[in-house]
Amino acid sequence: MNLPNIITLGRILLVPVIVWAIASNQMTIAFVIFVVAGVSDAIDGFLAKRFNMATEIGALLDPVADKALLVSIYVALGISGDIPRWLVILVVSRDFMIVGAVIISWILDNPVPMKPLMVSKLNTVAQVAFAALVLASLGFGFSTAPYEIALMLCVTVLTLLSVSFYLVEWARHMSAGAPTP
Repeated sequence: MNLPNIITLGRILLVPVIVWAIASNQMTIAFVIFVVAGVSDAIDGFLAKRFNMATEIGALLDPVADKALLVSIYVALGISGDIPRWLVILVVSRDFMIVGAVIISWILDNPVPMKPLMVSKLNTVAQVAFAALVLASLGFGFSTAPYEIALMLCVTVLTLLSVSFYLVEWARHMSAGAPTP
């Protein structure tokens, strides 16, 4: 356990706090926590790379922390009616489909190598930007209508593309059969 991993664990611990803030309509607090989580993500990544502190547990915890934060924010904002529920279902379903495909490949003793695709990285950026814009507009009371719609469209398209590419790669990998020892 090193400093980057402790920072990542701290980010995971922020998830219930940000959900509480959204559920309590404390959107300024939710936005500030979201920014703190984003900064902590950058710091732990920098420390791990710059000071050769990358660990196997950190490589597993970091994406879990990121997904837990984003999925929780989308679900909480969907429940509160601040973003469309269909978008929440799309974003969460994508993650479940990818995790489900990975689990199936493990069960069938044909694990899929997980490499983030460029479209997936762009999708994450769009999801983060959309969540930040919604939280900021709710927390500070300003209108973001044209930007919010544009970002929502980006999230939708990139989420659909991302899950499509991952599932095509997964199907290709699985149809090739289990690797021979």
